[in-house]
Amino acid sequence: MFTKILIANRGEIACRIIKTAREMGILTVAVYSDADADSLHVNMADEAIHIGGSPSRESYLLGDKVIEAAIRTGAQAIHPGYGFLSENADFCRKCAKQNIIFIGPPVPAIEAMGSKSAAKVIMEKANVPLVPGYHGDDQNPAIIKKAADDMGYPVLLKATAGGGGKGMRQVWSESEFEEALAAAKRESLSSFGDDTMLVEKYLTQPRHVEIQVFCDNHGNAVYLFERDCSVQRRHQKVIEEAPAPNMSVELRQKMGESAIQSAKAIGYQGAGTVEFLLDVDGSFYFMEMNTRLQVEHPVTEMISGQDLVEWQLRVAADETLPLKQNELVLNGHAFEARIYAEDPNNDFLPATGKLSYLRTPAENEHVRIDTGVRQGDDVSVFYDPMIAKLIVWGENREKALQLLAKSLMEYRIQGVTTNIDFLYNLATAKPFQQADIDTGFIEKHHDLIFHDDEKTLSDELPIAALYLVLAQANKAKAIAQNTNDPHSPWNATNAWRLNESHIHAFELEHNDIIYPVNVEEKRQGSSTFYLITVAGKTVDCQGHIDGDTLFANVNGYRFNATVGENLGQYSLFRQTGVIHFTKVEPDCGDASNEQSGGGLTAPMNGTMVTLLAAVGETVKKDQPLLIMEAMKMEHTIRAPNNGSVSEFYFNVGDMVDGGAELLAFTAEVESE
Repeated sequence: MFTKILIANRGEIACRIIKTAREMGILTVAVYSDADADSLHVNMADEAIHIGGSPSRESYLLGDKVIEAAIRTGAQAIHPGYGFLSENADFCRKCAKQNIIFIGPPVPAIEAMGSKSAAKVIMEKANVPLVPGYHGDDQNPAIIKKAADDMGYPVLLKATAGGGGKGMRQVWSESEFEEALAAAKRESLSSFGDDTMLVEKYLTQPRHVEIQVFCDNHGNAVYLFERDCSVQRRHQKVIEEAPAPNMSVELRQKMGESAIQSAKAIGYQGAGTVEFLLDVDGSFYFMEMNTRLQVEHPVTEMISGQDLVEWQLRVAADETLPLKQNELVLNGHAFEARIYAEDPNNDFLPATGKLSYLRTPAENEHVRIDTGVRQGDDVSVFYDPMIAKLIVWGENREKALQLLAKSLMEYRIQGVTTNIDFLYNLATAKPFQQADIDTGFIEKHHDLIFHDDEKTLSDELPIAALYLVLAQANKAKAIAQNTNDPHSPWNATNAWRLNESHIHAFELEHNDIIYPVNVEEKRQGSSTFYLITVAGKTVDCQGHIDGDTLFANVNGYRFNATVGENLGQYSLFRQTGVIHFTKVEPDCGDASNEQSGGGLTAPMNGTMVTLLAAVGETVKKDQPLLIMEAMKMEHTIRAPNNGSVSEFYFNVGDMVDGGAELLAFTAEVESE
């Protein structure tokens, strides 16, 4: 067994690997960029080597510098984690030349699965079922489009060197094809240095089910059951679970054996994941094989009781697999929720900022948190915006899901916008609880997950208003206690008016819609209660606040709700889900808020990728004008009206600050 390994990665996966290595008595070496100089993985490792600038292309993607760091520190092996160099065959070759063990599969296996189209050919020969599609070498756009036309829409464009949803586009009609192909090729070239594409038939109600496989160097191979990763946004997973719901023993065995067949077809060694599309009729199709550890590997660990990183280290050290297939036992159910710095209400736009406050649920044998950040750390523009992975285990799916919802409710982050509330709504949505899932789940149940339906508003907004009234009263009392006369009427918050009802009037904002609120305060003996009118409903409320918990009585129904505050936005958590709301502040007429050029500003810090219009060119409303890349995502800026571009303020390759004006736009003057 190795005595020292280098981890060629950062963030939560680097910390995760360090934990297992430490338990095995193995010393660890971290590498870091300028942005990560004081990061958690650097502080956890026994040694750390600086390898370059903040952009990954100047640090974590520089294989020569990583190998140099391994040689310098005497590391015998390199664990790549996932992403970066984890599926880079050239990097593996360079490791071998320096007698450094690459903790992963052999070069031929990486190369075989590195191209999605080549992988399809191999799997077809191995009799693994495939989705109909075009995987040919001729990349003439007309050839690819003809294949799509012949298959019929919708189709899915995929970068053959891709992963993580990069270089992937759904195309629903022939008219969308050319723009989608150009965007997918551009994104693939930027992310992987290769714009080769394949196109395949898009199944409209598939589930994304993947099989965890493990092979050693002695001919042994096992599958450690399956994970369901169907719930996705932008083709990236949001919540994963293991085992897959409604999976029969027979289908599990059939898919598991097919996955091992796939691995053996390429002489695989180490940890790998074979991803399938599972159709409603029980048929399944090979999608791709990831030749590395997956982000969602913890759910497999929770149901199998095995440490997959330890298995990786043992296989890389030429040991046999710790267990045979008949010795593996599936126990209970597990979920993983990916906590991201992003805004689900703004098309999941990634967010940056400082984690000014961070409180997580308590970890125990049923609750696990894999993270690479601490309170006070920055979420940087340079890397993926994932903050942590919340993993829970229960005796069955229902109990695990209850624990997931409870743990999400207890997760508190301030300083950046996160998807925690979105995840809570998803986990508490009835279709998800009933395991009625497929890859289109979020789009299909959008209003339910984002709580846009009228019943939710009429039920939840009065509770939000009650919280704000009580919070205002508590704040005023706290201030009054620090004055010379705490009983002064000037410190009262009961909306007192001579010979009139005590009325509070203010406005709530929810999902960009403003709702007038009227709160009439009444007394009955020593008790205070409120008649709250909002969203067309009047309710009788009482309550008090203790910490971040609201104890409420609404029309005789008593319950508790948890309220979190982040950047002036409140989140009200109940068993039925969570809603966001803010109290609208008076408009003081600040004209500086107006956006010029139809709001043609950078959504966040990023890099200019391409300009799609010429200065002076006449363009139509919604026509793409330019494309930016930020946090591994492309953002297309479109024309707000018919008109023309007067000037671009940035060139291709320029770094752009969030909020910066990108161009001058002249709107077309409508003739009378």
